Amino acid sequence: MGKTISVINQKGGVGKTTTAVNFAASLSALEKKVLLIDMDPQGNATSMSSIKEENFNTIYDMMADPEVLAVYPTKLPSLKVIPCNSDLTGAEIELLEVENREFVLKETLDKLKDKFDFIIIDSPPTLNILTVNNMIASDGIIIPIQCEYFALEGLSRIIETMKGIQKLNPAVEIYGILLTMFDKRVKLTFEVEDDVREHFGDLVFKTVIPRNVKLSESPSFGMPILLYDVASIGAKKYLELAEEFLERIK
Repeated sequence: MGKTISVINQKGGVGKTTTAVNFAASLSALEKKVLLIDMDPQGNATSMSSIKEENFNTIYDMMADPEVLAVYPTKLPSLKVIPCNSDLTGAEIELLEVENREFVLKETLDKLKDKFDFIIIDSPPTLNILTVNNMIASDGIIIPIQCEYFALEGLSRIIETMKGIQKLNPAVEIYGILLTMFDKRVKLTFEVEDDVREHFGDLVFKTVIPRNVKLSESPSFGMPILLYDVASIGAKKYLELAEEFLERIK
């Protein structure tokens, strides 16, 4: 059985989708079979995976109909993707009427877990029923946080939500907290890092993701950083993250 990991932060602009896509691509580059699932109705992870077909099936279709399969190839041989589009927004309302609504995604993914080493889920930038589904379907979560004021406040909210989720999925854990948009030129960056490491210790990945022009550019070209510029510091750091993660879960 593969491990399912949700990348979660209720705050936008912290590098959540960038992390989900590039972490998945980096695990793939390390010869793991990886499935990336776009659970954010904005569909940015789908765009970064170069899904071009106009009428593709989505994770919404799979959750609505157990017979539908929406797994698509990417330019990386061992990375597959389940895309989404704005239809997923309607799932928030529809799930409110469904019995055991928190478990719909888990039931959808159970049939795929033995086909992949890792399933990576990009979550919406909010703590809603979709995010709850993601957590319940997951073995663990990764929390990317930007090195700025209120970072700890956002972390506290996610951890409180996790405590509630663990009543429904006792096995889910925090695999790690990832510092993103790390800027050595800004004193606040180091202050936030010190605070986060002091509060959460070994939960914080040693790897930090720097501000990097190539990382910012790669989404507009519809590809992960490994395909856009493998020599960039952003690509190197996401590979380091994947390697550190694999060491953690041994």
